[in-house]
Parts: sequence; structure tokens; C-alpha cells
Amino acid sequence: MKIVTICGSFKFKEEMLRLSAELEIKNNYVILQPVYSGNDAIYTAEEMEIMGKLHMKRIEISDAIYVVNVGGYIGSSTKKEIEYAISLNKEVYSLEPLSY
Repeated sequence: MKIVTICGSFKFKEEMLRLSAELEIKNNYVILQPVYSGNDAIYTAEEMEIMGKLHMKRIEISDAIYVVNVGGYIGSSTKKEIEYAISLNKEVYSLEPLSY
């Protein structure tokens, strides 16, 4: 059993939710993912910074990350998350091949 953190743009929120359930059922992964709305406009800059730090903590305590990169899209935040996971020697899985 692995602990996996979901990473990706919140424009793919529905795909992230679908994949979370699929990965838990098919691969017996424990999935960690943000549970807030993903609508940056409702959070202050300070709150967004806190949530960003907490997401990096999720990566730290995970065995791997799963990048939801629909159409190959990887934004700047997701790129940083991938690089951070790699720096911690975490496994990196993705919906589509990674090219950034």
C-alpha cells in the first residue's frame, strides 16, 4: 500500500476526484489531496501560502505523487511540486507522459 498525493491544476478538479477514487480502488493507494475549492479568488494571499506549504507537506509524507496532467498540461505550481517530489526521491506517476 502506498500513500500518494494528487498534484495538478484545479481546472482538472473533476478528473482529480475521479482518479482519486480509481487509484484507491484499483491500486490500493491511500490518496491525499487538497479538499478546498480551488477557487483562488476566495482566499487571501496568506491563506494561499499556507495551503501551498501544507500541500508540500503532503508530498513529504507520501510515497509518491500522481500528476493529473490532462492534455499534458503542467502549470508552474505543479512543476515545482514534481521537482520537489523528485528531490525527495518520491515516485512520480502521471495521467499522461511528463514533458516539461
